[in-house]
Amino acid sequence: MVDEAILRVEGLNQYYGGSHILRGIDFEARLGEITVVLGRNGVGKTTLLKSLMGVVPVQAGRVTLGGVEITKAPSYERVRRGVGYVPQGREIFGRLTVEENLRMGLATKPGAAAIPPQLFELFPVLQQMIGRRGGDLSGGQQQQLAIARALGPGPRLLMLDEPTEGIQPSIIKDIGRVLRGLADHGLAGAPMAIVLVEQYYDFAAELADRYLVMERGEIVARGAGKAMEADGVRQRMSI
Repeated sequence: MVDEAILRVEGLNQYYGGSHILRGIDFEARLGEITVVLGRNGVGKTTLLKSLMGVVPVQAGRVTLGGVEITKAPSYERVRRGVGYVPQGREIFGRLTVEENLRMGLATKPGAAAIPPQLFELFPVLQQMIGRRGGDLSGGQQQQLAIARALGPGPRLLMLDEPTEGIQPSIIKDIGRVLRGLADHGLAGAPMAIVLVEQYYDFAAELADRYLVMERGEIVARGAGKAMEADGVRQRMSI
C-alpha cells in the first residue's frame, strides 16, 4: 500500500444561506486506500463531496490535490488534475447511449481520445449494452455506467456518493470488488485514492481502510477501517 496523501482538506467550512453546513473539516485521502465517510442523512456528506469537486464554491478552508491547491479551481480543472466524481443518483444522460455517456466523461481529453478498454473489463455489461440508451438500463447498470464515466479520464482520486443506493445486492458486491481493485492498482497499475460516502454500514466496513463519521457538519470520529466495529461506528449509525 502506497502511503501518500493525494488529497488534503484543511479547515473546510461551507454555508447554505444562514446555515453552517460544514464545520472545520480536516482529513486526508491516500493512494491505495479507501476512505469511507459515514453519517445519517443531512449531516453534510454530499455537500462535502460537492465542495471537493467544485460543484459548490468553498467558503473557507483549503483543498490540495497532489500538493497543488485546487480550492478555487472549477470542476473541469479538477477533472483534468485527476479527480473523478460519481454523484448521488448517478446523473447519467438517459437519452444518450452507453457509448455516448462514456464519451461525455472524456470531455476534458482531446477529441479523438478512445474509451479505455479497461472500463469494459471492469463492467462487461457496458460492452454488451454499448448502443443502448442510458435511461433503458437498470439502476445497477446505470451505477456501473456512472462509475465508468468518472473513470474514463484516468483519475488519481475517485469520489462516490452512496453508490449502493437503490441497487441489487449482486451488483453491490461487484462494485465493492471493483473499488477494492481500483484502490490497489487503478486502471493501469498505479494505486488510486477513493473517498466513499456511504450509509450502508456493512459495505463501508468491508472496504474501509480509514473511516470518518460526520454529525452536524463535523467529523466526530475517525480511525482505521479494521477498528470500526470496536470503535462503535455501527452503533453511531443506528442512533
